Amino acid sequence: MMTKKTISASRASLILFLCQMITALEVPLDPILLKELSQPPTITQQSPKDYIVDPRENIVIQCEAKGKPPPSFSWTRNGTHFDIDKDARVTVKPNSGTLVINIMNGGKAEAYEGVYQCTARNERGAAISNNIVIRPSRSPLWTKEKVEPKHVREGDPLVLHCSPPVGLPPPIIFWMDNSFQRLPQNERVSQGLNGDLYFSNVKPEDTREDYICYARFNHTQTIQQKQPISVKVFSMDSLNETISANLSDTDFYGAKPLTERRPTLLTPVGSTSNKVELRGNVLLLECIAEGLPTPLIRWIKEGGELPINRTFFENFKKTLKIVEVSEADSGKYKCVARNPLGSTHHTITVTVKAAPYWITAPRNLVLSPGEDGTLICRANGNPKPNISWLTNGVPIAIAPEDPSRKVDGDTIIFSDVQERSSAVYQCNASNEYGYLLANAFVNVLAEPPRILTPANKLYQIIANNPALLDCAFFGSPVPEIEWFKGVKGSILHGDLYVFHDNGTLEIPVAQKDSSGTYTCVARNKLGKVQNEVHLEVKDPTMIIKQPEYKIIQKGGQVSFECTIKHDRTLLPTITWLKDNGELPDDERFIIHKDSLAIMNVTDKDDGTYTCVANTTLDSVSASAVLTVVAATPTPAIIYDRPDPPFDLELTDQLERSIQLSWIPGYDNNSPITNFVIEYEDGMREPGVWHYQTEVRGTQTTVQLKLSPYVNYSFRVIAVNEIGRSQPSEASEQYLTKAAKPDENPSGVQGIGSEPDNLVIIWEPLKGFQSNGRGLQYKVSWRQKDVGDEWTSVIVANVSKYIVSGTPTFVPYEIKVQALNDIGYAPEPAEVIGHSGEDLPMVAPGNVQVHIVNSTLAKVHWDPVPLKTVRGHLQGYRIYYWKVQSLSKRRRRHVEKKILTFSGNKTHGMLPGLEPYSSYKLNVRVVNGKGEGPASPDKLFKTPEGVPSSPSFLKISNPTLDSLTLEWGPPTHPNGILIAYTLKFQPINSTHELGPLVEIRIPANETSLILSNLNYSTRYKFYFYAQTSVGSGSQITEEAVTIMDEGKLAMASRQVDIATQGWFIGLMCAVALLILILLIVCFIRRNKGGKYPVKEKEDAHADPEIQPMKEDDGTFGEYRSLESDAEDHKPLKKGSRTPSDRTVKKEDSDDSLVDYGEGVNGQFNEDGSFIGQYSGKKEKEPAEGNESSEAPSPVNAMNSFV
Repeated sequence: MMTKKTISASRASLILFLCQMITALEVPLDPILLKELSQPPTITQQSPKDYIVDPRENIVIQCEAKGKPPPSFSWTRNGTHFDIDKDARVTVKPNSGTLVINIMNGGKAEAYEGVYQCTARNERGAAISNNIVIRPSRSPLWTKEKVEPKHVREGDPLVLHCSPPVGLPPPIIFWMDNSFQRLPQNERVSQGLNGDLYFSNVKPEDTREDYICYARFNHTQTIQQKQPISVKVFSMDSLNETISANLSDTDFYGAKPLTERRPTLLTPVGSTSNKVELRGNVLLLECIAEGLPTPLIRWIKEGGELPINRTFFENFKKTLKIVEVSEADSGKYKCVARNPLGSTHHTITVTVKAAPYWITAPRNLVLSPGEDGTLICRANGNPKPNISWLTNGVPIAIAPEDPSRKVDGDTIIFSDVQERSSAVYQCNASNEYGYLLANAFVNVLAEPPRILTPANKLYQIIANNPALLDCAFFGSPVPEIEWFKGVKGSILHGDLYVFHDNGTLEIPVAQKDSSGTYTCVARNKLGKVQNEVHLEVKDPTMIIKQPEYKIIQKGGQVSFECTIKHDRTLLPTITWLKDNGELPDDERFIIHKDSLAIMNVTDKDDGTYTCVANTTLDSVSASAVLTVVAATPTPAIIYDRPDPPFDLELTDQLERSIQLSWIPGYDNNSPITNFVIEYEDGMREPGVWHYQTEVRGTQTTVQLKLSPYVNYSFRVIAVNEIGRSQPSEASEQYLTKAAKPDENPSGVQGIGSEPDNLVIIWEPLKGFQSNGRGLQYKVSWRQKDVGDEWTSVIVANVSKYIVSGTPTFVPYEIKVQALNDIGYAPEPAEVIGHSGEDLPMVAPGNVQVHIVNSTLAKVHWDPVPLKTVRGHLQGYRIYYWKVQSLSKRRRRHVEKKILTFSGNKTHGMLPGLEPYSSYKLNVRVVNGKGEGPASPDKLFKTPEGVPSSPSFLKISNPTLDSLTLEWGPPTHPNGILIAYTLKFQPINSTHELGPLVEIRIPANETSLILSNLNYSTRYKFYFYAQTSVGSGSQITEEAVTIMDEGKLAMASRQVDIATQGWFIGLMCAVALLILILLIVCFIRRNKGGKYPVKEKEDAHADPEIQPMKEDDGTFGEYRSLESDAEDHKPLKKGSRTPSDRTVKKEDSDDSLVDYGEGVNGQFNEDGSFIGQYSGKKEKEPAEGNESSEAPSPVNAMNSFV
């Protein structure tokens, strides 16, 4: 027994292997062969299983089949024979099984509801269709009901019930107002899957009287509407006013104020529910909550993650949508509604079942007598489907027995088949959610080999190209194919040839010696047949003398050569092109066998000329450029524009064409190159001429194409090298008949202005494109790839139509067809548009920040799924802002910055960051509608940088050997300050810098007394702050220590000239002169007059000149002004006075010459300046602060002695 079982198992494996080999045999679609071979029926076309028909149109139930002999058809209805001949309304299409049920003339579609099945039968077997359930579409009206107004208090929840009529298929629900505008929806107000309108809480602005629920029945293209619902929302203020107005002062009144409340679910009810969905369908789960503030919804899957790329959130996250669900999506889904006062949740247990689906569908078998084979029918589902077999439409258990077959579950095993074994087998896989039905025939044929390729077929190719020699064959069993070369040649094999399964022999690189006769031999156990084909390998065509570049004078002649070499058995043709187009139709161009000649060359002949050599097997080309230059000057001839043509005549008048002829005017010594024909439409634009066409200058007759419904007049203009003639006189008028439009609108586009509409726009036809009266447009649309019927409207005098209630950002097929009173234009081309965009649904994930340096960061993120963009992806936008400076530890006003990165980028750079700061950022995806939700805020910190310069440096309290320095910390520390660095050096009288001294100061200090300095010395200070990264920008100042008084007295004695005799005499003389001047002035004043100087002083008093103090003989304010300048402003380089008290012109812009009325100042031997101070001219205020004098008492004194 064990041996027998082993043999049976091995035999079954062999049978299965042979079956896989045999099923590769297909019957070729050769017409002659198909006429001769018998074949069981095969269903080629049938109506869908669930067939909803339009009750306004005839019912067409399709059933098409092929077979040899052609099959006959029969039908069953509700499981019993359907006698077509007894019903006058039912007919069958000729040579077909398709039923046509005529209900247009008084019939009712409801009378033909039922389950239909078609059987196609011939002598080889019978194939059956699916069970086709016929149901007419229904779009019932709303039942009449009295809709009561809704009165609701502000903040309360509200549900407006739609309760649409039950239609077939179910209608699409949407809410609109009286103006047919969609009611706005948001997190607070939204439409549920059942069509009801839910308010989580109402607001006063929700008050309106036109909440209208619409039901659109797509199958019948009808829309029904419910009675408008009125909603009145009472606010707390108005309610209190109403109560107070109706109660006395002693009564207690007052409505309760708005109270916030935690969420509760409006739908679904309870804490748990169940949902069953079928594999491959779309799973929709919904949770709508009420509460104040408005709750937000979040979805989670218990014990797992929501599937990536198949999960979408709709209706403001109140609806969870999972597409292409599978068994793995079963589980518990929880929606959580939350607001600041709390949360609630609901758990939905989802079970995914599956209608049967194919794992291995049975395939047709073509066997020869005595062969073995198998039919395999494997399907899966949940629950697991039951497999049943039928033969010729009859359950196999009650069908006639066939000893060659054995049923083993989902497999039928055939062994030693005979011709009587031919039949059609049906496999039915079914469970409670549906069924699959497949037909597969077993066709037992005993056919000797046949070669279908015509005998002695000739193949011609060019050398070094592949050659494909056909040997189409058929036979049962499948023949073996062999190829031979020559009559007595050996069998072909090896790397030089490729043998294809369909019998074709390929020679990858054919050479001249590949030419010859090839024999294809097909053999099986029933016979052998052969066929000869012939291969000729030709030499390639070559251009052995190519055209060359030429330069020719205008008016001369030129010739291009083109000599070719070709296979002597091929007939070549040579074509010349100019600038890759045809040669001008001009007698000046003369084509010879091997050349092209151009006579009387003009400027227009300039260009590229190409010689193209063609044979039936190949093509080659070569090009050359012609450059035309100016001709040698000739005696002057008077040239002018041509005279206008005349004597215009219209002949051969047809609906769409007419012949126009004319007589040319004189060319005025410049040949006419072309004529321009213009037309006038006397019906629409009288007096306006349009370009029609133009012809060459040697032509005086032209056949003109005309448009319908135009009142034509024509005129002709002659053109030569000089210019255009005056137009001719207009021809007689010719009115063409109206006709259908020849063209449709251009520029058809479909774009959405809102998430739920589609705006179709087009360029309307202009002028006489209408071809007649009553121009209108038929606008048609349907959603792409969903099998919808076209929806159409006819509009006029517009170029836009808005389709409302569309899904968000889905593709639509759109077409716009023109029509007029005569009829329609040709069928228009379809364009693809998209309905309106909506904001993206999800935020980019996995946001990462990489710090490049203290002012630059790189951001990475994962792109969002394109389905969630809900629009055209424009890019990603990064919002980032500084939270606080890590050094100052204080928050500041948040200023958000935005960077946008176009396209589907996944990274970007953030420049201009402040060092040592804390930042936050988030990333959002952007489409044409706007931004999507932000990713969670990402916190990152920038490292330390170098600080800015100290905010100020003030030097005060100068003494003999010390200065006091005060400073402010840097405005931007950019990190933690670790120290200040002070550098200073003295400046000598020649502006040379002395040795540099450096002092490091703790970061918490703000002042320093610098001691042990030299007296009366100018110092330059450099001051900057430091962080751990490095040193920041420096600030500089200059200051001077004061002079020792003892030294000052000594210096005074050294330079005092008051004791010199000559000086005493000089001063006495000056005093005497002043005394005389005062006496004269006094006398004149007593006489009532004023001296001129006084008049000038009174008229132009200078506020900068102050009176001299009597007690010390110094100028009153001079020193204090200089002192103030020293305290508040650093001295500028070049404004210092050397210690030897000499002033150089090149060292100071403030020269003493400026004080001497244009005369060079004079000095004594000791360097004292001698001059009339009263004659000094004060400098401008802006320049006065840059005095070349140092604020030293010695310098001040020496200046005024």
